Amino acid sequence: MPAPHDIAAETELWDTFAASAFRDDMEPGFCWTQYAGHGPGPELLGNPRSVLEIGCGTGRALAHLAQHGITARGIDLSPVMVEKATAKWASTGADILCSEVLEYLSKHEDEYDAVYSIFGAAWFTDPSRLFPLVRRRLRPGGVLVFSQPPAIPGAYGPQGMYKGGFTGKAMFTYRYSYRPAVWERLLTRAGFATADARVIEPPHAGHIGTLLVRAAAS
Repeated sequence: MPAPHDIAAETELWDTFAASAFRDDMEPGFCWTQYAGHGPGPELLGNPRSVLEIGCGTGRALAHLAQHGITARGIDLSPVMVEKATAKWASTGADILCSEVLEYLSKHEDEYDAVYSIFGAAWFTDPSRLFPLVRRRLRPGGVLVFSQPPAIPGAYGPQGMYKGGFTGKAMFTYRYSYRPAVWERLLTRAGFATADARVIEPPHAGHIGTLLVRAAAS
């Protein structure tokens, strides 16, 4: 059964997150994992002329790509985050819009060479709805790449997630967790020609790894 997302409530949640996540002294940077300087970089996107980041958050990765001459657009649910990121990265040429990801992909006909998510919207959106829409927005040979924490063993599908600690107003959303093989099946069923999902080991033993998924359109 699909998780009952409340977009208005989730917007408030991510606005609250923006207040703590955004720093004025940030620099452009691109890293798929939660560990600085660890794992592969933007080469997984191929050599795109245009990209779309879904759930672009602070916009650091988007700004990095824009500085390298790529037409870079990002969408994020939080008006607060979009305002902050737009002001911070306007000089790079990054285009950042406020929108819910499924609505944006359904209504806009723009196509991209790559769509990606770094601990972003791909983690918090029902893949059975998201993946077919992404596939429609990719040019031939385009790729979808996303990263997020791997599933906790035995906890699969939509998982409830409180944000902001366990005191104060109850703000929560749903994230989606599956074994790598299940992610691959979901992607090929959505029309992708190939899909590869794997867990990148952390830089320190016993720490949390990173799920990294790459799927290519025909």
